[in-house]
Formats: sequence, C-alpha cells, structure tokens
Amino acid sequence: MKHRKAIAAWLFIVGLMIFAMIVLGGVTRLTHSGLSMVDWRPVTGWLPPLDAAEWERVFAGYREYPEYKKLNLGMTLEEFKSIFWFEYTHRLLGRLIGAAFVVPMAVFWLKGWVGWRLGLKLIGLFVLGGLQGALGWYMVKSGLISRPDVSQYRLAAHLGLALVILGAMAWVGLGILSPERSAAAPERVPGRGPARGPKRLRRWAWGLTALIFVTALTGAFVAGLDAGFVYNTFPLMDGAWVPGGLFELAPGYRNFFENTATVQFNHRILAIAAFGAVMVFWWRARRAGLAPGQRLALNVLAAVAAVQVALGIATLLLVVPVPLAALHQAGAVALFLAAVWLAHELRPGGA
Repeated sequence: MKHRKAIAAWLFIVGLMIFAMIVLGGVTRLTHSGLSMVDWRPVTGWLPPLDAAEWERVFAGYREYPEYKKLNLGMTLEEFKSIFWFEYTHRLLGRLIGAAFVVPMAVFWLKGWVGWRLGLKLIGLFVLGGLQGALGWYMVKSGLISRPDVSQYRLAAHLGLALVILGAMAWVGLGILSPERSAAAPERVPGRGPARGPKRLRRWAWGLTALIFVTALTGAFVAGLDAGFVYNTFPLMDGAWVPGGLFELAPGYRNFFENTATVQFNHRILAIAAFGAVMVFWWRARRAGLAPGQRLALNVLAAVAAVQVALGIATLLLVVPVPLAALHQAGAVALFLAAVWLAHELRPGGA
C-alpha cells in the first residue's frame, strides 16, 4: 500500500505542475510573450542567454519575424527580455515536467512497483506528453509566418490535449488510491422519494465533464481571437441578448471559430449551460444517498462552478486584466478536474 501511495503522490505532484503549466501558458498568451522564442530546441534549450552577445543573437532572431515587424517595431532589448522570460519559463517548466515524470517512472519500474496495466497507462501518458510538446511548437510556428498571432485552432488543440493529459493523470492517480471503490448503491432517502441510481448519476457526471471540456475549448477560441476585449457587458452583448453579425462569414461553420462575436456568444451560452447543468445535478444528486467521498466531490464541483462563472463575468466586465484572466483559466482547469473527480467517485468499480 505504501508503494501505491508513493506512485499516486508522484502523479498528483506532476499533475500540479501541469496545472501550473496551463495557467502560465495563459499568462504567456495574455502578455503576448508566446512568440518571443522563434526556435525549438527540446533537448539543448534548457539554458537562457547567458551574456550580452547571446541576448543580442536571440533578439536579432526575433526581429526577423512578423510580431516584431508588425507589432513591436522599435522594441528595445530590455523590453524584449520582459516577454522572453515568460515564454522561456513556460518551456522550461515543460521540460521539468518531462523529467519529473520520466525519472520517477523509471525508478518505480526498476523497483518492480509498476504492474503491466499501470505500466501501459504510464506509457500512454508519456506519449501524450511528448505529443503535447510537439503540438506546442506547431502552435507557435503558426504565428511566425505572416500573421503575428498563433492559430486559434492550434491554441484550442494545445489546451484540449493538456486537459486530456491532466484528466487522465488524475484518473490514474485516483484509481491507484482506491482501486476497489464502487459507487454507492441507490438508497431511499426518507421523505424525499427514491434515489436515482448510480448508473444515471454516472451518465450525468460524464456529460458534465464533456460539457465543461467543450466550454473550455471555446474559451481557447475566445483567447485566440482576443474576443474577450469586445462586447464587455453582461448579460447583453452590444445592447442585445443576441448580437448582430453572428453569421456574417461564409461558409457558416467558420463563424463558430473565426467570428469574434459568435465565438464569445458561444462561450457565454456554453458557460451558462454548464453552470446550470452543474447546479441542477447538484440539487438532484443530493437525494441519491451518496457516499461521503461522492458527496464531497459533488459539493466541490458546484462551488468551483459558481466561482468560475463569477470570475468569467468579472474578467469580461473589466476587459481582461491579466491576473483575473489567469484566475479564470485556472478556474476552468479546476472545474474540469472536479468533474473528473466526481465521475471517478461514481464509477462502478476499479479504474
């Protein structure tokens, strides 16, 4: 059992690092720092520039690309350093996460603590992590061609894969701690009628997880198009419940990904729907005779959802201040993890 706790603790620590990585990535985006490093050296790029000549070389490379020429023409070296450090720290943290995952995994494997089933899961997480690094560079490359901004499609894919990795890591860690836990049997709560069965609750939990995931992806499109800097009122947009110009692009599907009004409108609608669904589920599931762990996960999910909606509205009304926007992104990740936790608590057997 001690070995299991050690492995689970390791996964949760790496998960916290990934959480920090996602939030730092959001800050990098918000400060327009993500295109300050114009090359990708996954093995040799651990060290930053160490002397004046190296700083001049890196800055000269940056000046060859569209962000400098179109947005930051005349930027000084000191100003460049202020954005460089955000992206450098983001990439360095990614490398540290890789090391923090691979080295302990090798040690645990050599000690014989990892069985074949867990081993396959860990290999899967390792492969996804490698793909995430490559996807991050693929995203950055989209801003080094002509438009000094990364593709919102690649940004959403990068965030989506990060959430998948984090959710899978949390699921594996929770499964190690409670491999035999099962969902509570349906009970009849006195004075409240029959409880809803675990199977129905599990479907709800997975549906909520999917809805929260999709809502987070629409948030990535909002960030990618800087759509949070327009229509900074709530609940109305441009004085109307449904603003004009939602389908001005052709073909029509492009509006959901490239039209700032439509992208923000969709994110609002999905966020409100997710919050409403969480509250309805919380209200109804309380009657289901949940086990203590399940009830705790349910209450945490509802609390995080309420905080996240408040953060989202405040971020919009205050025109996306960096600290508040970073908290909103952190809230999205926390909400997704709370949904994963609840789904795990309601699972029928060992993971």
